[in-house]
Amino acid sequence: MGEDLGRVLVVDDDEVIRQLIAVNLTLEGFEVATATDGQDCLDRVRDVMPDVITLDVMMPRLDGWVTASRLRGEEDTSHIKVVLITARAQEDDRRRGLGIGVDAYLTKPFDPAELIQVVRDLAATARA
Repeated sequence: MGEDLGRVLVVDDDEVIRQLIAVNLTLEGFEVATATDGQDCLDRVRDVMPDVITLDVMMPRLDGWVTASRLRGEEDTSHIKVVLITARAQEDDRRRGLGIGVDAYLTKPFDPAELIQVVRDLAATARA
């Protein structure tokens, strides 16, 4: 333990999923902050300054697409690694995510071990 793997901002409007992701990443050794939707994410991102953001797509106020676009469009957040997590796995959605510049794409229901590996890889890249 004690290994500093990086900081992750977990964004999901579903409290159960948000907590599931946060607990798994915390146990793995990440420093974790959470946000309840896209607007909350944008409000908090500069305070948290995460290496990686896990971002649900379907959320009230501001969805994951718009949130990811805004993160990419701001100079001080454009470098943050973004993992989109969605129940929608259509190829159009994947292309849209890649077009925005998200770094990874996971489909619900996701395997927590896969999520941890994706976040670990992205955080290592972000901190390299």
